[in-house]
Amino acid sequence: MASVPKLYRLTLRHGGRVKRSRFAALGEALADLRAQLDTIAAQGPRDTVHALTREFDPVAQVVARATLKAPRGVRAGVDLRGDGSTEAWTGRWQRRLVAREAGEDTHAALRRTLSRRPGE
Repeated sequence: MASVPKLYRLTLRHGGRVKRSRFAALGEALADLRAQLDTIAAQGPRDTVHALTREFDPVAQVVARATLKAPRGVRAGVDLRGDGSTEAWTGRWQRRLVAREAGEDTHAALRRTLSRRPGE
């Protein structure tokens, strides 16, 4: 029996660590993305960082970034901020934030956006 190709590639960057995974379906990839970011977010909020003469509040810090590479060159992901908030985005060369609709969280908004793409 032939194996199913792994079409969706998820890369998670957290601190200096990089973890890569492959999935056959969009739903599996998004579920793993959410689980990994929820685990990192459970570690709690970050403190303000002082670097030379600048201060970076927790909301300005990207603690972890999950990037999803999908068929047809589609790129999307979620940034986990230092205050525990998340932002979904799409785009390969220029990131565009994904707007949430009423009652949606970041992950649902990303799923909606990716599901609307042709060929997905």
